[in-house]
Amino acid sequence: MKLNPTTEKFILHWGEMGTKWGVNRTVAQIHALLYILGRPMNAEEITETLGVARSNVSNSIKELQNLRLVHTVHILGDRRDHFETSDDVWTLFRTIAEMRMQREIEPTRQFLQSLIDSPEFSQENETAKQRIRQTHDFINTLTIWANEMLKLSTSTMVKILKIGTGIQKFFR
Repeated sequence: MKLNPTTEKFILHWGEMGTKWGVNRTVAQIHALLYILGRPMNAEEITETLGVARSNVSNSIKELQNLRLVHTVHILGDRRDHFETSDDVWTLFRTIAEMRMQREIEPTRQFLQSLIDSPEFSQENETAKQRIRQTHDFINTLTIWANEMLKLSTSTMVKILKIGTGIQKFFR
């Protein structure tokens, strides 16, 4: 499949951004392709469109499925698996935020709590103890806030984000 120039630029940029977010370039490009085209594609179509190895596509799709960003669908009359992603950017944002919280933030929160709970913590110098507690408190606050935000409807979340700059003026 030949992509239009704007679509191609979007996919390439998403791939570059993916590497900055700690995601393999091909993984991000496949996700961008499925999102921007807005229709299910089989692995062969993805391979042909992006010009990457079939094995790379298979591994990348598995990673996207593990991240809950892509799921398998079936097309009547076609035995192959097809893959699609959500067409709602807010749903994608929620999924990415939830997965990052689960994979990155929660293990750090638990680790900091285990340091605080350990018998050795009382023997640590006051500066280190204070900074560990502050970091733990920060991550706890961030986690509580993020979890509450993710429970909101999309329309409510949009409203809150849009009034965010107005609120900061109130606190100055």
